[in-house]
Amino acid sequence: MTRRSYYLQGAGASTENLHSPLSELPATILSHDVSEADCHSGVPSGSTTHALHAVVRRLAKMDLLGKEQVESYLRHVARRNYKPSTLYGILTALELFLGVVRDAGKTRLADITRDDVEAFIEHEQDRGVKITSVRTRLVLVQTFLGYGIDGGFISPSVFGRRIRLQLPACLPRAMEPDDVQRLLAVVDLTRDRAMMLVLLRTGMRIGELLATKMTEVHLRERRIEIYEGEKNRLGRVVYLSDDAVSAVKAWLNARDSRSGYLIHGRRSMRLCYSAARSRFEKYLTTAGLTHKGYTLHSLRHTFASELLNAGMRLECLQVLLGHQSIQETRRYARLTDTTREEEYFRAMSIIERGEINGHYRRDHELAAFPETEELCT
Repeated sequence: MTRRSYYLQGAGASTENLHSPLSELPATILSHDVSEADCHSGVPSGSTTHALHAVVRRLAKMDLLGKEQVESYLRHVARRNYKPSTLYGILTALELFLGVVRDAGKTRLADITRDDVEAFIEHEQDRGVKITSVRTRLVLVQTFLGYGIDGGFISPSVFGRRIRLQLPACLPRAMEPDDVQRLLAVVDLTRDRAMMLVLLRTGMRIGELLATKMTEVHLRERRIEIYEGEKNRLGRVVYLSDDAVSAVKAWLNARDSRSGYLIHGRRSMRLCYSAARSRFEKYLTTAGLTHKGYTLHSLRHTFASELLNAGMRLECLQVLLGHQSIQETRRYARLTDTTREEEYFRAMSIIERGEINGHYRRDHELAAFPETEELCT
């Protein structure tokens, strides 16, 4: 039985080519970008090499089943130049999964069965882990198991009927226009105002902005070049509005010119995510918006929603957001479908005026059901 018959059950995607593992994983944690030199040499990039050494050191301290095979798999992934976060995510997922296997009394990787995968899912759900995180870890575990099948240390029987996790189709949480104004009104630091407005007017992810270097900012052309997207490594260009340009110019007059980053913290070092989040939460509190559940990522959602409301086409917004699939961008259309809204209120106004003529009719087939089956409680 070859790899072509196996599937990533968590993602519902075929893994016809085992030697390109993780290719169907959610973009939230992985993507890869192999340079031409790396393709020929099979040597991981500098940042990936550093991450590999770190996870191997961490692995060495663990009491983990199959440590040798896990290390082999991590090196296999690193040679394909996946992002460092992918390596850390793999080790975390395997530590949790193999812990469940060990607690089941098993001492060999060859003894792992589908029941162990099911038990792992239940274990994560019982811990209160979000379903999206459970799904991501499930895919990471199953790609390792697929690698093990090819390597002969995992039984092919571990893959059977697909395991499907039902994910919620949540709406993006955009900020209300009045809330945006309330937030901006309390931002008192020049740096923070530049940070908020750039996020709000470009749709950049916070990690992308914090990684932006001065050489990538072109105020005269009113653009920022993102050479590698944070989630999917998809490079793109974003544009600066008038108010964002003004805020950035004010910050450039105040910032430490020794720092290579557009947004920096103390001692000219790159501002970390936790510090940026802390500043954002402080302003939410000052503006009285903490109960709204907004996060820094809400600024990106607001950017997308406002552009769609202003008439931008989905395919243009897709490029600005750096989405690989138009389906990712289409989520925002559910927030901004003015045609559906207009149709609803047009019909409702007729109902409220009592202008509906005739009688309600029941489908004859529905009417044939007993009354007890018509009422669902």
